[in-house]
Amino acid sequence: MALAVCLLFDVRSEQRLVAVWHALEERGIPTLLTHTHRRHVPHLSYSVLREYDVEKVREAIEQLPAAPPLALHFDAVVGFRRGRSALVAAVSAALVERHQRVVDAVTATGADLHLHYVPGHWIPHASLATRARRDQLGEVAAVAYDVLPLKAIADRVALVDSSTGQRWPIDHLV
Repeated sequence: MALAVCLLFDVRSEQRLVAVWHALEERGIPTLLTHTHRRHVPHLSYSVLREYDVEKVREAIEQLPAAPPLALHFDAVVGFRRGRSALVAAVSAALVERHQRVVDAVTATGADLHLHYVPGHWIPHASLATRARRDQLGEVAAVAYDVLPLKAIADRVALVDSSTGQRWPIDHLV
């Protein structure tokens, strides 16, 4: 079980990403639509925590200063290990600053940050395929490039339990 601090997207951006998931699923490529609890929504994770106290993390995030909606620019596809594919977000100064604030806040609670979310190792992304085979990567890219470039607006933040899909909305964007 892991807890993620996730940027969530406005309706238009979410619909476009879900449409990509549907197109991949129609081609037999698993996405977050059919992964685990099937309650996933498009998102960009600031952090993934392996050990944590939900209430301490929530309190720490809610104490961060409110921020305006964040425009994200996606224009590349990446293939991670174990068949995971994603859209990669351009790394803006605002995104890096917000990521650092979130990481500092959650690690100050004693939470164990997954190494892929440590500043300097973090690759900001929105997941597409969860278990694509190597021979499917070209198809994942072809579907993704049908929507790229994609400007997405992150307008909400939530804590998300990756094993159940349970969400704890945060009152303001960070």
